[in-house]
Amino acid sequence: MKKRPTILVCNDDGIHGPGLPALIAAMRRLGRVVVCVPDQERSADSHSLTLHKPLRARRTGPEEWALNGSPADCARFGLLHLLEGRADLAVSGINRGYNLGEDVIYSGTVAAAMEATLLRVSAAAFSADPDTRDYRPAADYARRLAAQILRRGLAQGTCLNVNFPQPQRGGYKSAVLARLGRRIYGTDITRRADPRGSEYFWLAGRRVRGVDEPGTDVAAVARGRASVTPLKIDRTDLDAMRALGEWPL
Repeated sequence: MKKRPTILVCNDDGIHGPGLPALIAAMRRLGRVVVCVPDQERSADSHSLTLHKPLRARRTGPEEWALNGSPADCARFGLLHLLEGRADLAVSGINRGYNLGEDVIYSGTVAAAMEATLLRVSAAAFSADPDTRDYRPAADYARRLAAQILRRGLAQGTCLNVNFPQPQRGGYKSAVLARLGRRIYGTDITRRADPRGSEYFWLAGRRVRGVDEPGTDVAAVARGRASVTPLKIDRTDLDAMRALGEWPL
């Protein structure tokens, strides 16, 4: 009998993330699932690792743990400690909100998948429209894509970033292969005062907007299609290297 695969599930929305239960249920149809997620929301944590304080893991269910760390911490702790390096796949999400274009720089959801990729485990990150109420169609597509990853494998140093618009009737039958698009972030920093008169600031502003350019993940979801984007660990800009080769460095 063929051995069922072992899958790590992470996220950045924490143990109460609305897309987590559907992703866990979908992955359990493929194999053994171990869950390691932050004990609270850690959105926009990017690829931070906790090195300045101890990590504490609390068991929240059968083979499920909540960690007082970042999404990347969860991937690293889950793969190296909980699974002792014996994992076939890591999936992250399903995030409440897109991770399109430049979002991947800030995203804890993507960072968890990238951390698994650094540890040479095939990985994918899944994100959905922020107003999604039913994550089951996205989870069903995630299961089908995960089955393909397990069967076909991914190139070393590459993970997949998947984004789901609001589901149509019948769910997501296919997806568009797309490059990263462009996102426009607000530049306002809000200054306020607490009841004692001390200043504090908010960096978050209006909802991020996307630039609708053909062939991008932003354009795909704008047209109601799920997008799949391969991301690489190696961020070297080869064109810039050639240009810099002419500099007297």
